Amino acid sequence: MRYLTAGETHGPQLTAIIEGMPSNVSIDFEAVNQQLARRQKGHGRGRRMLIEQDTANIVGGVRHGQTTGAPIALEVINKDFKSWTAIMSVEPIEDGEAKRRVHRPRPGHADLTGGIKYNQKDLRNILERSSARETTMRVAVGAIARQLLAEFGIKLACQVIRIGDVVAGREAMPIDQLIEITEESPVRVTDKEAEAAMISAIDAAKSAGDTLGGIVEVIVEGVPAGLGSHVQWDRKLDGRIAQAVVSIQAFKGVEFGLGFEMAQRPGSKVHDPILYTEERGYHRASNNAGGFEGGMTNGEPIIVRGVMKPISTLYKPLPSVDIDTKEPFTAQVERSDTCAVPAAAVIMENVIAWEVAQAFMEKFGGDSLEEIRSNYEQYLNHVEGY
Repeated sequence: MRYLTAGETHGPQLTAIIEGMPSNVSIDFEAVNQQLARRQKGHGRGRRMLIEQDTANIVGGVRHGQTTGAPIALEVINKDFKSWTAIMSVEPIEDGEAKRRVHRPRPGHADLTGGIKYNQKDLRNILERSSARETTMRVAVGAIARQLLAEFGIKLACQVIRIGDVVAGREAMPIDQLIEITEESPVRVTDKEAEAAMISAIDAAKSAGDTLGGIVEVIVEGVPAGLGSHVQWDRKLDGRIAQAVVSIQAFKGVEFGLGFEMAQRPGSKVHDPILYTEERGYHRASNNAGGFEGGMTNGEPIIVRGVMKPISTLYKPLPSVDIDTKEPFTAQVERSDTCAVPAAAVIMENVIAWEVAQAFMEKFGGDSLEEIRSNYEQYLNHVEGY
């Protein structure tokens, strides 16, 4: 499976095309739009979320509620485009007529480097595509992929671990309970004390014209052992998930299971003992590896954490340089969020859903859901008898 996205943050629409989705997968349209609504939630979001109520229109590849095996085409209309019609027009303009031109790049954003790379003197041509608005379509794509995974009992959940210097407490609980609690939290945590502290920290940053980043965690349950492979570097599923996570705008790091804490422990306190019972078959006494060994899923839940830097658009902007005059200037200000960490958790969840679904198709691939199910059940019999 593969997908591509297109569109700009203030353009008429965002578009995605998915290729390789098998036929006969039932598509819940409400569930797709629910994922888009989750992405727009969270304390610290900006005014853009008041304008857009994202809804995905499926314009190809689905008929009578089921996939046909043809490419799936999705579109999300940008309601804000009506205020940007002239600015974002595809029609040619006369020299010097560009409106809302950007020429003072923001530190930490793609503006300057993208302008140099693509030889653009209006940095709006860079920021319009590098904006995190692009993740709308990645969430829509993930929402389709997770419906394939749900056919085989695979569930995903996410939670915020940290915002700024506030760390949320965590406790072990069933994944459905985790989903229920975090969906009700404006900062997507289970710790009510940390929730209040995070909200206060976000409000303080907003008053100061600053921004906050954080750490988010995604859990995937029900994944069979054997997705991914150890035989080539680009077939390792944990490596592909890591690449997908750091491809999300503003993400700068990723870890699995114990992650960086492994550096502080001896091997006897890191590796997960292997057990066997007739009821569960092979399993691990712990899950420090985060569900992966040798680039392959080992049957334990996948646990991934990603770190998101503070958003680079500051309402009290940092020093920059005007690319026209080369003189010092303050960076240009574009409408933005104070903190998008809770929304980023949803984005990461759906990005990972795609990677797991893609690996699932590589392992059990077929052209129809029925063919995949047959392959899957045959493999489970093999695992049980191994």
